[in-house]
Amino acid sequence: MKYVIVGGVAGGATAAARLRRVDETADILLLEKGPHISYANCGLPYYIGGVIAERDKLLVQTPEAFGKRFRIDVRVKNEVLAINAKAKTLTIRNADGKEYEEAYDKLLLSPGANPVKPPLEGIDSEGIFTLRNVEDTDRIKAYVTSKQVKRAVVVGAGFIGLEMAENLHHAGIAVSVVEMGNQVMAPIDFSMAAHIHQHLIQKGVSLYLEEGVTHFQRTEQGIIVY
Repeated sequence: MKYVIVGGVAGGATAAARLRRVDETADILLLEKGPHISYANCGLPYYIGGVIAERDKLLVQTPEAFGKRFRIDVRVKNEVLAINAKAKTLTIRNADGKEYEEAYDKLLLSPGANPVKPPLEGIDSEGIFTLRNVEDTDRIKAYVTSKQVKRAVVVGAGFIGLEMAENLHHAGIAVSVVEMGNQVMAPIDFSMAAHIHQHLIQKGVSLYLEEGVTHFQRTEQGIIVY
């Protein structure tokens, strides 16, 4: 039986390891379009803020070590372009830009997602970032360090937004959090969120609730958020 797994971070890597444990004879191929597998997603903001000092601590497994440990063919920088379900084949593009086909018996899709970027004016300006993977983390870390950033605005007060606010504050940056809803962390009750509101304000974070961002403007002094 040949299993092909598309996506090699948390879901894909966990599935691959589990498959090996239940089937010692299976042929397992793990495809990941990025350069890393099985990294610590939740640790990304903490590396930016300096709480996690070493970048290598984010990388739970290297492709080589993971492949050797579980006898899995791990191919990073290999992007799946198309699926032919009838023929049970994949069209894949490797790091050199060459396309090839790979057959499978069972296919598992765990490709993750892209961050949502609303179509706001100025959103593609230099200094505006999304955080989803290690590459995003490296870009933010390099920008904060090289530009000696003093002020930052976090748009969205979900889990990742608050973790970013916490870590930017930890790095000595003045932080403002803008949230369209009437509370942070929408999944929890308002009474619980109120404690977080108070904590943020006590820490010196500027909190703007029920405020929607309409556009961004890049100036010589920085980015103005409207």
